[in-house]
Amino acid sequence: MAVPIWRPSEQRCAQANISDFIRQVNQRHNSRIGDYTELHRWSIDNPEAFWSMIWDYGQVRATEKGTRVLVDGDRMPGARWFPDARLNFAENLLRHRDDRTALVFRNEAGQRKRLSYAELYLQVAQLASALRKAGVDEGDRVAGFVPNCIETVIAMLATASIGAAWSSCSPDFGIHGVVDRFGQIQPKVLFCSDGYHYGGKTIDSLQRVAGILQQLPDIEQLVVHPYLHPQPDISALPNARLWSDFVDLTANEIDFNQVPFASPLYILYSSGTTGVPKCIVHGVGGTLLQHLKEHALHTDVTRDDVIFYYTTCGWMMWNWLVSALATGATVLLYDGSPFAPTPDVLWDMAEEEGISIFGTSAKYIAALEKAGVKPGQSHRLEPLKAMLSTGSPLAPESYDYVYRDIKAELCLSSISGGTDIVSCFALGCPVLPVYAGELQCRGLGMAVEVYDDNGQPIAAGSGEKGELVCVKPFPSMPIGFWNDADGSKYREAYFATFDNVWAHGDYAEPTEHGGLIIHGRSDAVLNPGGVRIGTAEIYRQVEQVDAVLESLAIGQQWQDDVRIVLFIRLKQGYQFNEQLAEQIRQTIRSHCTPRHVPAKIIPVADIPRTLSGKIVELAVSHVVHGRPVKNRDALANPEALELFKELPELQE
Repeated sequence: MAVPIWRPSEQRCAQANISDFIRQVNQRHNSRIGDYTELHRWSIDNPEAFWSMIWDYGQVRATEKGTRVLVDGDRMPGARWFPDARLNFAENLLRHRDDRTALVFRNEAGQRKRLSYAELYLQVAQLASALRKAGVDEGDRVAGFVPNCIETVIAMLATASIGAAWSSCSPDFGIHGVVDRFGQIQPKVLFCSDGYHYGGKTIDSLQRVAGILQQLPDIEQLVVHPYLHPQPDISALPNARLWSDFVDLTANEIDFNQVPFASPLYILYSSGTTGVPKCIVHGVGGTLLQHLKEHALHTDVTRDDVIFYYTTCGWMMWNWLVSALATGATVLLYDGSPFAPTPDVLWDMAEEEGISIFGTSAKYIAALEKAGVKPGQSHRLEPLKAMLSTGSPLAPESYDYVYRDIKAELCLSSISGGTDIVSCFALGCPVLPVYAGELQCRGLGMAVEVYDDNGQPIAAGSGEKGELVCVKPFPSMPIGFWNDADGSKYREAYFATFDNVWAHGDYAEPTEHGGLIIHGRSDAVLNPGGVRIGTAEIYRQVEQVDAVLESLAIGQQWQDDVRIVLFIRLKQGYQFNEQLAEQIRQTIRSHCTPRHVPAKIIPVADIPRTLSGKIVELAVSHVVHGRPVKNRDALANPEALELFKELPELQE
């Protein structure tokens, strides 16, 4: 049996929010829940009682909660949560109006800005009043082509206070990528900045904004936040006003519009490369309850915490991060490259700001180790109590690196969910041990299973792998897709594989400890000789080879079967030769099985990624097999796809 790499102390367990929550559940429901496993089972067996407890524990502000919690609870989709409730999302994030720090913004150019909760409330009031005067009403859409700065949070909160829906893209999106998204939802107002910083470069945004406006003529108002220059020239942009000229400085209170639980709050976008992005609509109440649960219980956020997640406004982790305002914690925003001007930049910030919860991607952690960065030796990190990782599976070796070279006493939580649910299916837990390579637990209230091909649950600890599913409704399910009146696209996306069961598209394995191992996307699973192999199983081994910076594997149709092709990107100064190829094969063979060993290993100069940093096996597979990649604007580096065209090695 595996040995945990970390265990929480008795004191930490006793002081955790989740321990307090268990005590309250036992008191209210006369139950005898003693640990996380029992609490999770209770939350699944008693969904109405559980989510009502989350509402009360999170002290949700609402004019009406209602007596009904769940209607049509046996239907997916179709279940309705808190159908009589009336509430406002922004009101819950702005419940504090004191002088404690709400937001801190920093960027790679060295800028820093702080806003208290009282100051945040006032600035949201001024912008909300201006939006109302501009004609924004409940149900309208407001969009942002924006960097991750304080003004973006203010714009979102002002939008939500009215009952309108917010949608954002980061400013590194191209014109077509923005139009493919915002063109579907027809926003009334667009926020943007005059540019941004990344990787030591200063990049102008206004030329692209002009191109966007040409293709989105329905935008009635453009609001420009001066990010690079105090007075950017916006004279050539139609219906444009600078932020300072737009806000209503006479306003000091917010009229929080109370809306139904399932009113649209966010419109997020699938990042796939097989067509125009799906517009995924998330509701006010479901997003709020799910984030309150994940922050308070799974991440143990309190008012004393400083929480940070390295993200852009084009990734759902931005939405997740900002919700931490509801806990009264300090939310830290960072805009720029995580390696500019040095690989230590985020850790310099962690020390200076006293970060207690540090969130990032698995790729960043692996890259830190490759770069030889040891923050635990170079920085004072006493407040740091938790690290979160998502975006792709966190390799066991990365767990070793974190506990060895960052901090031994912290809860390292690999979490997994996504844009589809604006939250997580599997998360961390401050009162559970951490096992290398495993996600600690299934989320409370989330009836997560792993199904085999026949739709049967796979036993925990059996070593078998299958499709990650959720077999009961949960509040943060999308309320639908935009422009999908009959719901057919929504059902096809999640419910076509198993009837009345959410199939998430992850290839997973349930562990004997009650956790999960994610082996990659199920649509990218390799199938040589009929044996299913998750790509993450290969990546974990290949990227332990010193010469390899990153890798990507696909299954190539070959001689009436499938063969594994591995593309590798080498670190600077290394050359590809047969000796290195054999080292890679031996590493995979010795740690996996002979079936995992690729038939072809091919060096490439770059590997294509989405704008949120995920490698795109399917897009590469399409190129290799001569199929079109329809949505190249979803990629941060679409030119990398050209490297995979007509490779002679693939014809041998």
